[in-house]
Amino acid sequence: MNQHSRFNLPLCLVVEEDVFGNVDEAVQRYLPEIRGQKALIITEKFLHDLYGDIVEEIGNDFGGAEVLEVVNADFDEAVGMAKKICIDNIKVVIGFGGGRVLDVAKYAAFIGKAVYICLPTNLSNDSLASPFSVLGTVGSNRKTLACKIPTAILVDTTMIQKAPVTQTIGGIGDTIAKYTAVYDWSLAAEAEGKPVDDFAYSIAWMCYDSVAHCDEKSLTSKNFLRILARALVMGGLAMEIAGSSRPCSGSEHLFCHALEEYYPQIKISHGYAVALGSVGAANFQGRDDRKMIEVCKTYGLDLNPATYGIDKDLFAEIWSRAASTRPDRVTILNKTDLNRKWLDEIYDRMAE
Repeated sequence: MNQHSRFNLPLCLVVEEDVFGNVDEAVQRYLPEIRGQKALIITEKFLHDLYGDIVEEIGNDFGGAEVLEVVNADFDEAVGMAKKICIDNIKVVIGFGGGRVLDVAKYAAFIGKAVYICLPTNLSNDSLASPFSVLGTVGSNRKTLACKIPTAILVDTTMIQKAPVTQTIGGIGDTIAKYTAVYDWSLAAEAEGKPVDDFAYSIAWMCYDSVAHCDEKSLTSKNFLRILARALVMGGLAMEIAGSSRPCSGSEHLFCHALEEYYPQIKISHGYAVALGSVGAANFQGRDDRKMIEVCKTYGLDLNPATYGIDKDLFAEIWSRAASTRPDRVTILNKTDLNRKWLDEIYDRMAE
């Protein structure tokens, strides 16, 4: 059996205007067996209040589905929901929200062995289609847990247009991070004597390319949102095919993990943090960072660390702790002398 016969792909991927108005029809075309099955909607209070009519309509389409609201987005909450799925014999889980909601819904559906339908309300990162969930554990620590890719993904471009543009910019940051992630993956494969999956590698590179070289420059253009949505979904597929997060996560993500774990007082979203990390990572890799910086400028992603309360001392400290967040993960950091002069130069370049 070749390795490509082992992965799961979504049976249904729809990126359309107003698709949330007919979720049942869109999904049942591909999954007729879910008709009449007991369903559960997982969202959060803010979105439930904001889009109550849409949530209610989706619930009615699925036979009066119960709605649960995510509060902590942690492991215990996801397992609690999985318990309910098992006990109440729920066969369909619908995640309606952003990254934290979708991670809880995805993991709960996986543990509860239910069909999982993903309805993202923003495009802030590639977790919407990945075979992993990032959940809170103890304190500010979060853990990446393997689960299953969604059975169906429906992206409503009208809904995404209403999301804050900062969330869409975060999705751009997570997409351009593939530039340094695939390089780190190749380094690791060489160090560990394992082959890189060329198919997964090509898909991850295509995600980066589709956004970095996109002619459409408007964050609210439905055409651009379609391109970004597909890039984020394809990132998830690259991880599924590779059997790990390597195609989409390298040293730039370790920078982000160090920020999240050690400096919770710094308020910066995942996509922005990995974009900052990508500039440092590209420099450590000895590669050209100009295109990446240009893309960030075009879409208004501010790469100046000071904007987020990160001064030179903290910037150096974050990088010094980055590799320790995933000691098992080989990246350029394993062979980089993080000397202060160089880090200050990178910081100054980002602050320009």
